[in-house]
Amino acid sequence: MKKVLTIASALVLSTGAAFSQGLADAYKYVPNGDLNGTARSMSMGGAFGALGGDISVLNSNPAGLAVYRSSEVVATADVSMVSAKSNWLGNGTTADKTKFNFDNIAYVGYFPTGNDSGLLSWNVGFSYNRLKNYSRNYSLRGSGDMGASLADYVAARANKGGLTPSDIDFRKDGNGNITYDPYESVGDWLSVLSNDAGFLNYNGKQYESSLRSTAGIPYTRSNTEMHVQESGAVDQYALAFGTNISDFLLLGATVSITDLRYDLYSYYAEDYASNKNSYIELENGLTTKGTGYGINIGAICRPIDFLRVGVAYNSPTWYKMTDYYDANGASDIESLPKKYEANSPQGAYSKYKFRTPDKWIFSAAAIFGQTALLSVDYEVMNYRRMYLSDDYGNANIETNNEVDQKLGISNTLRVGAEVKVTPQFAVRAGASWSGSGMSSTLRDGNTEVITVGTLPHYTLTNNITNYTVGLGYRFTPQFYVDLACVLKTVKEDAYTFSTLYSDSGETMVKSSPASLNTSSTRVALTLGYKF
Repeated sequence: MKKVLTIASALVLSTGAAFSQGLADAYKYVPNGDLNGTARSMSMGGAFGALGGDISVLNSNPAGLAVYRSSEVVATADVSMVSAKSNWLGNGTTADKTKFNFDNIAYVGYFPTGNDSGLLSWNVGFSYNRLKNYSRNYSLRGSGDMGASLADYVAARANKGGLTPSDIDFRKDGNGNITYDPYESVGDWLSVLSNDAGFLNYNGKQYESSLRSTAGIPYTRSNTEMHVQESGAVDQYALAFGTNISDFLLLGATVSITDLRYDLYSYYAEDYASNKNSYIELENGLTTKGTGYGINIGAICRPIDFLRVGVAYNSPTWYKMTDYYDANGASDIESLPKKYEANSPQGAYSKYKFRTPDKWIFSAAAIFGQTALLSVDYEVMNYRRMYLSDDYGNANIETNNEVDQKLGISNTLRVGAEVKVTPQFAVRAGASWSGSGMSSTLRDGNTEVITVGTLPHYTLTNNITNYTVGLGYRFTPQFYVDLACVLKTVKEDAYTFSTLYSDSGETMVKSSPASLNTSSTRVALTLGYKF
């Protein structure tokens, strides 16, 4: 089967190209609202932009590297327990997952100049840091009338794209050899797969769902379910430099390489028990791999001894991405003469380029002698700065226009505090809140959402909150251990497929979302040694 080499190789229909990354797909590849770094940083809500002295600053404000007055090595690991609770038109479901993660390992080198003023020292840092963890399972279940069928959605999608049997039906010669393969000609692979799997019926004028009697009466649905398994991570490898000028101005820069991997498996099924146990089902697999690079620059000023203020600019990450697709559909429908099963082409993939948003971070920290400190970060990220193109740099015009129209600015506020109960023992607490970068029109489900490949489902993020606590203990002036507990909540709307509108703006298919609340408890441990 012919492989799809680029986004441009798919035929763009009015409902979008099969391999064109939609904005909901690209959105999830941007770390936002995730706390990372050491246990000390996480226990203080990640508010280290002006505070510095922690390897987490390499991913926010690298000027904080110049706060170090000794060399250091650190490593962090954690255990995450994730619970996803959904409610779909009154039907509740819970799915849990536990995972062990290795979060970071880093080295910071401190090199004093011996000067009493001017350039006092310079520092260098190397780190591996996990920026985002995708591990999660969630399910949606419903009984009785759950609104439109997936087959209704695909039929409307095919009709909106102007598809006919000559476009999406396989054709064979007298020996059974395929003479026309719609996967090689039609961009809307979901319509091709659904038609081949028996979901669709062409009535001579347009497509309609096969889940209806010969008299055109829709079947009565008994159950609907969808199960999603997600895994993967965004990992960063960073090299940073910092310098201290007269204990008044600290400057820093980070150069980073980022690896991204996202794996998804989903299963969707509709059952119609009153119609001889008719059913349709759709399975999807998606693996996304990407490698990118970016830079961070920052400054911290100390106008008075107890106050630090900082500003940092984090550039976009420029990725080269590859998506790998695999899907199959099946049906057994009372009005059809047989069972159907169909698969998408084996080894299908697409390559493209993706630029994430850039962001600004403004910070302040107050240090009260050797006993306490308070730190605040305010982060601004403009999702309209996302940009997608094919592997040759040709713009993905449709998705980029959607990004401009349906995404906006996400604001994040992080607050953290630390109190030293004794010179060796410290207690910490913090919180962070991240708003959605999605417009209200998008979050309210009042616009069509294009998805990648044969995946009809997606989620839309509302907001993300983190509440954190932690402890720290110095066994010696050199060796210390930090512990953090992070309680994270993500509120989303989960759609099994998009609402679909005609070119004149009329609703063709209405989709009912489920509320999806993902709560995670994360316990992290950092071991550090100063020398």
